[in-house]
Amino acid sequence: MSEVARYDVCVIGAGPAGFAAAVRAHDLGKRVLLVERRRVGGAGVEWGALSSKTLWHLSNDYALACRTDRGFRAREIEVRFRDVAATVQAAVSERRELMTRQLACLGEPGPGGGVVHLRYGAARFLSPHAVEIAPEGGGRPERHEAERFVVATGSRPRVPAGIEVDGERVMTSDQIEGLADFPESLVIVGAGVIGCEYATIFGNFGRTRAFLIDRQPRILPFEDDDVAAVVAANFARMGVTVHRESTLGSLRAAGGAVEYVLKGPGAPPGPLRVERALVAVGRVPNVEGLGLEAAGVALAAGGGVAVEGTRTGAPHIYAVGDVTPDLSLVNVAELEGRHAVELMYGLNPPPIHYEALSAIMFLSPEVASVGLNETQARQRGVPYRCGVVSNRLIGRNVAMRQTGGFIKLLAAREGGRLLGLRVVGPQASAAAQGVAFLIEQGATLEAIDHCVHPHPAITEGVQECARLMLGKSVFKPAVFGPELLRVGEG
Repeated sequence: MSEVARYDVCVIGAGPAGFAAAVRAHDLGKRVLLVERRRVGGAGVEWGALSSKTLWHLSNDYALACRTDRGFRAREIEVRFRDVAATVQAAVSERRELMTRQLACLGEPGPGGGVVHLRYGAARFLSPHAVEIAPEGGGRPERHEAERFVVATGSRPRVPAGIEVDGERVMTSDQIEGLADFPESLVIVGAGVIGCEYATIFGNFGRTRAFLIDRQPRILPFEDDDVAAVVAANFARMGVTVHRESTLGSLRAAGGAVEYVLKGPGAPPGPLRVERALVAVGRVPNVEGLGLEAAGVALAAGGGVAVEGTRTGAPHIYAVGDVTPDLSLVNVAELEGRHAVELMYGLNPPPIHYEALSAIMFLSPEVASVGLNETQARQRGVPYRCGVVSNRLIGRNVAMRQTGGFIKLLAAREGGRLLGLRVVGPQASAAAQGVAFLIEQGATLEAIDHCVHPHPAITEGVQECARLMLGKSVFKPAVFGPELLRVGEG
């Protein structure tokens, strides 16, 4: 084993959380060891956030080019999955190159004394302050010591017991983008965000008969009925079949195809055959082989590193991102990585307000969310009012000729404090961050009413929701009725 190197902080994992933590520690003048097992960027760049969203955007571009109701018609449009995948990989390579270029620069001591040394290999705790790094291709392990640690090893696709993933016929999201061509048919196991996202992608391209297995009566059970209804209607329009109230009895590769059997009240008689299968039933934290017990770090009952905020049971070790049992989002991971470093070095950062974080679901149409929805407010017993405005009344949507969907804003029944937002439609994410900031600040409906919005913009619909609840909307419910304008409460 090579000579021991000592660092102020060792960050295990160079995905979104680990990269952010390492860079923030560099800001503070610390000597940092960043350990990555595979590729810088992790699932935030490849096998996940960036790659799948690039694929989603390309599928939307294709679907838009195929439309014939926009005053023009494109002819002889060709699409090959291999070419689309090459474009996705170009985006991935571009993003990774930016990250590795920065790490190469930070590998030399800066004016403030900070330095980040990147090492590739699998890290394993030998003791509370020492790790061993074993190169993936073999070779002599390295031993390093650090005063503090950040565990940011991310997650991987969950594979249920009884399903054999071969990467060829039966795949996870790690393998689906490596297809040589569009499959003629595809069954997607799991109707959560990941499953619905890939159903949207293949539905947009229109070359694959997609089947979605959903154990619930409707897709997206964590969202409100009206949100799920818009997405489900678009699935039907794209030819995506949803097997509702169905569970998987069996699934296996057989005879150059995939054979599966469903159970439940909504299950069709089987067995059913498709060309390929995508298993998309969530993700599991990467904790195996880390030697956490040697460091005094416990695991949570449901998997992942047990944390309070970002602190583990060992006072000098923090855990952030997907390796902990909370929200699996890139923005959350980056925020937690920076927060952990600031906390360990006494900067006393404000607590992370998870209830004010924004998220996007890349579906058809796009869905942006901030804070509570109606389902969550009712479950928690939070008295609320909501204003709902159809995209048919929003000038930007009319201009884009995309008026399906709506905007829904939630506020406290007394006082009008902002609680949550759902935007269902194109450019939905454009409206999310401003409301996320206002929720964190404890703002009320009046703050949105008095804000000057650009025109035409999606955010004007958010303002109309606020004014609807304040009784001074531009469009009047008495004229347009609940189909286009609605005030509700719970």
